[in-house]
Amino acid sequence: MKQLTIILISLISFQFQAQTEINGKVYNAKNQPITGANIYIEGTYDGSTSDESGSFSFKTTETGTKTLVVSYVSYETHRMVGDVSYMKDLTITLREDVNTLDAVVLSAGTFAAGDNSKVNVLKPLDVVTTASAMGDFVGALQTLPGTSTVSEDGRLFVRGGDANETQIFIDGIRVFTPYTPTTNNTPTRGRYSPFLFDGITFSTGGYSAEFGQALSSVLLLNTIDEPDQEKTDMGIMSVGATLGNTQKWGKSSLSVNASYINLAPYMALFPDRNDWKKPFETVSGEAVFRQKTDNGLFKLYSAFDASNFELIQDDINYDDGMHFKLNNNNVYINGSYNGKLNNTWNFFTGLSYTRANNSSSFDVNDVDNTENSLHTKMKFKNRISNRFKLYFGAEYFATDFEETFKNTSVDLENYGYNNNIAAAFAEADIFISKQLAFKTGLRAEYSDIFKDFTVAPRLSLAYKTSGKSQLSLAYGNFYQNPSSEILKFEQHLKPQNTSHYILNYQYNADNRIFRAEAYYKKYDNLVKYDTDFASLDSNFNNNGDGFAKGIDFFWRDSNSIKNFDYWVSYSFLDTKRNYNNYTMEAQPDFANKHNLSVVGKYWVNKWRSQIGFSYGHASGRTYTNPNKSGFLNEKTNAFNSLSLNWAYLISPQKILYASVNNALGFKNINGYQYANTPDTSGHFSRRALKPAADQFFFIGFFWTISEDKKSNQLDNL
Repeated sequence: MKQLTIILISLISFQFQAQTEINGKVYNAKNQPITGANIYIEGTYDGSTSDESGSFSFKTTETGTKTLVVSYVSYETHRMVGDVSYMKDLTITLREDVNTLDAVVLSAGTFAAGDNSKVNVLKPLDVVTTASAMGDFVGALQTLPGTSTVSEDGRLFVRGGDANETQIFIDGIRVFTPYTPTTNNTPTRGRYSPFLFDGITFSTGGYSAEFGQALSSVLLLNTIDEPDQEKTDMGIMSVGATLGNTQKWGKSSLSVNASYINLAPYMALFPDRNDWKKPFETVSGEAVFRQKTDNGLFKLYSAFDASNFELIQDDINYDDGMHFKLNNNNVYINGSYNGKLNNTWNFFTGLSYTRANNSSSFDVNDVDNTENSLHTKMKFKNRISNRFKLYFGAEYFATDFEETFKNTSVDLENYGYNNNIAAAFAEADIFISKQLAFKTGLRAEYSDIFKDFTVAPRLSLAYKTSGKSQLSLAYGNFYQNPSSEILKFEQHLKPQNTSHYILNYQYNADNRIFRAEAYYKKYDNLVKYDTDFASLDSNFNNNGDGFAKGIDFFWRDSNSIKNFDYWVSYSFLDTKRNYNNYTMEAQPDFANKHNLSVVGKYWVNKWRSQIGFSYGHASGRTYTNPNKSGFLNEKTNAFNSLSLNWAYLISPQKILYASVNNALGFKNINGYQYANTPDTSGHFSRRALKPAADQFFFIGFFWTISEDKKSNQLDNL
């Protein structure tokens, strides 16, 4: 018994002797003590927490080389590898975690929308609940600052750039023909359904080196990664019908949408200023297939639409008006894979193909064109650390465009072009701290059609001025080949160029967002020609130039008034350019100096309804009056429009929706058409270019059948 007691005492004594004390202090980068930090030896239960002075101390029986881990919320985890016996009187400094929600965001020039975005100014659902948008994602974006109101066109005109200067991407891959066909003085629409997208990023300038061939802006649309449930969506509208269905099988899913639009019944009730021989009719369909793998996600997106219409429009130079007829078929296929190689490497690859065919007739002229376009991309991301991320990749664009023209005096003319562009890009995100971050990149492109090589640097900086606000700067150089309207006639040119300079301030707190952004853009190498319109007889050159400068303001508030969400946008634009057939530098006819947009949505519990409005105001646009001296020498009156909408929740899955554009019936004028020749007194007669209709009425019934019996096509109702 005495021997056993001696052995036990010896063992206890040995254990106490084998224990090693680990101690030290934990500070932040400002040398302030951190209270409550967790300190422990990896793989054991031995550890402690720091006190008010940052001090910690604990004992361990571990010996040899071990890993000491120090962690605290909103700070990067610190790991120290060494011999346990030397872990005494340690001074450990934790660095702030730059990936926290309150960290600085590189956001100059960018409006992002999506559940994963730190800077939400517009939700995808806003597309279908903005009164003036009429369910068109482009229409909703036109309520944001930086856009110009060109009501008869419908495309995105951004910060003094024409509509061809904005490019649209789906899942990172280029869309070559994003808009539906239309006729003069009638706005186009985006081809694609907003219900298939859960992320929208609209960059009005200074965008990433990953994207090129856009002088002014890019719009990035991301399809839904994973639908939450199986469901069927049906819609019956005053202009047609829609049907959609989503199915899920294990790791895969499929969403399909189809729609049929025919304006004939509507035109019979509400005739407009056109003499329609066959009102606008279109059949369209979309499908998204998704397949999850062990390390990534594969998506296949496809869309098809076929449209046709025929009408006679008033024309001051033709007593019987101008006859116009169009048939259009468009196919778009987009496949992408986003995968993970290991803990630090990710990669993305994608491919898109577009085939668009237009057959049109105007007066005695027949024009047929076909475009086949391809875009392929591969990029890699290396997360070297929380503070340094590297992106790089390459892409290839190919376009084959062919057009034929004939009339009573010309049997047949063929023209077109092949355009191949190879590009490579590299970019790095560098986070100095939670308050300061950089993005720097370089993009190189080779244009085979011009035998021309360009290099475009990009740089942006963001500094967090407080917990709720930040300042950002951005600079970028951007190149873009001329549009098909130029290249089909002339290929001996070079890429057009702009330089962007952006200063941004942003405040974001308590469901309120304020943004103010000043910018300057300088244009070089713009295309000019010496005829009224680009044609085979034109002489082309790259001697055009211009500038655009201004300031944009945005305010959104969904907190101050219960059940009321609203935003206000204002833009001031000063721009001039000398391009196309311009005889001098002038404010282009698509640019408004002042643009104001106010959008509001109010939920009325008693009525189970959301009531919305959208007001737009734009100052006059320039036009040339041949009865006076000068070029683009007059301006139209200001544009005004107030649109209203009402969504009534009949039941959790049935919605009755109605809207009216320009509810007050403002008599807007888009410009003037002058006679080709003067009258006997030398005066050129004119007619006002008015919208085809002063107002547009819409009513629809939407029904969703889903597993949870709650989901609907306006999920916030």
